[in-house]
Amino acid sequence: MDEREREVRRRMAAHELYTDGAEGLEALAEERFRGKELAHEFNASHPRDVEGRDRLLREMLGSVGQRVWVEPPLRVMYGRYVHLGDDVFVNVNLTLVDDVEVHVGHRVMFAPNVTVTTTGHPVHPDLRRDGSQFSAPVHIEDDVWIGTGATILPGVTIGAGSVVGAGAVVTGDVPPGVVVAGVPARVLRPITDADRDFRYRPPRPLA
Repeated sequence: MDEREREVRRRMAAHELYTDGAEGLEALAEERFRGKELAHEFNASHPRDVEGRDRLLREMLGSVGQRVWVEPPLRVMYGRYVHLGDDVFVNVNLTLVDDVEVHVGHRVMFAPNVTVTTTGHPVHPDLRRDGSQFSAPVHIEDDVWIGTGATILPGVTIGAGSVVGAGAVVTGDVPPGVVVAGVPARVLRPITDADRDFRYRPPRPLA
C-alpha cells in the first residue's frame, strides 16, 4: 500500500480531515469505480432476474444477510463498506455515501429517496478549498423504519425499533423505541404498546 494511501485511510478511520483524489490514491479510486460499476449493472438488471440481482448485490456490498430485497436504483460511493442484516427492505433511490462503514441491522426498512452519508466537509471555507472532508460510520440498529426522503448524517446511530419520519434530517443519535421527525430531527414521542392497536388515521388539516 502506498504511504499516501495508508495516511488517508488512517485519517478516514480517525475522523480527521482528508482528501481522496490526490496522486498515489489510485487504489481508492479503483474501489470507487468497481462499486459504481456493480451498482450500474444492478440498476440495469431485469426486474425478473432475482438471482442475478442478489449476486450483484452480494458482490457490491461488504456483507448481505438473508432475505434482503433492494429495489433499484441504488447509489453507492464504494459499496464494499455497507453491511446489511437479515430481512432488510430497501425501496427505490437509496443513496449510500459509504466512504467508511454503514452498518444496517435486521428487519430495517428504507422508504424511497433516503440518503445515508458517512462523509461531510468542514464549515470554514479555508478548510475545504482543497476538497477536504471527514468521515464517520453510521449504525442503524434492528427494526428501524426510515421514512421517505430522510437524510442520515455522518456518525449517527439510530436505536433499535425507532422510526425516522419522512423528510427528517438526522444530525445526532436517535434513542431506541422513539419516533423522530423534522429538520433537524427531534424526538416526537416514544413508541408504546398503544401503537400495537394499528388503525389508519386520515391526515388532519394543516393549521
